Parts: sequence; structure tokens; C-alpha cells
Amino acid sequence: MNLTISGHHVEVTPAIREYVHTKLDRVRRHFDQVIDIAVTLTVDKLREKDKRHKADINLHVSGKDIHVESLAQDLYAAIDALIDKLDRQVIKHKDKIQSHQHDAIKHLPDTTSA
Repeated sequence: MNLTISGHHVEVTPAIREYVHTKLDRVRRHFDQVIDIAVTLTVDKLREKDKRHKADINLHVSGKDIHVESLAQDLYAAIDALIDKLDRQVIKHKDKIQSHQHDAIKHLPDTTSA
């Protein structure tokens, strides 16, 4: 699994990197077939009191790409909201995969001829 954490108008400190890494453990616990993760952290400085922190993530799993983004007044709050949204989407994707893995109709025994 490749993990890329980048910042736009913000320096990605080791504390932020570790925080994102520990939060992503929850996603990896639910779905371990993650190929690539790209996290981008952005700070838009509109006015001093209107700072917006944005976190977005692109998650590449086998068969699908998942994109999630969140906005908040605090960078850590944006990361928390991002991981919550991502966790819900990963669980939904995992349920879809598991519910579609069943025997095909053409391979089932024929019960109509009697």
C-alpha cells in the first residue's frame, strides 16, 4: 500500500503525518485490499478569522476509486470528518463486493426438469 500525504499552503509536520496514519488504521481494519492512498491537506486563507482547512483523499482499491473531502475550521477536525466519511464509503463498498460474490445462475443445478 502506497501512502502519500501532501500539503497545499500548509507544512505537513510529523505530528500531522502520524495523526493521519493512525486514523487510516481504522479504514485498513475494515478493508485490507487498499492499493494506493493520496491525502491532500489544504489551508485557504480568505481572512484571518475565516481560515478554512480542507482535507481530501483519493483511495484506490481493487475495482474502484473512492474520493472524499471535508472542510472544517481546524485541520484535525477536517481529518476526523474525512476519515468518518471514508470509513462509511469503504464499508459500503465492502458490503457491495461481499453481497455480489455468490454462485452464478448458470452454475447452479437445474431443478426445473423433473
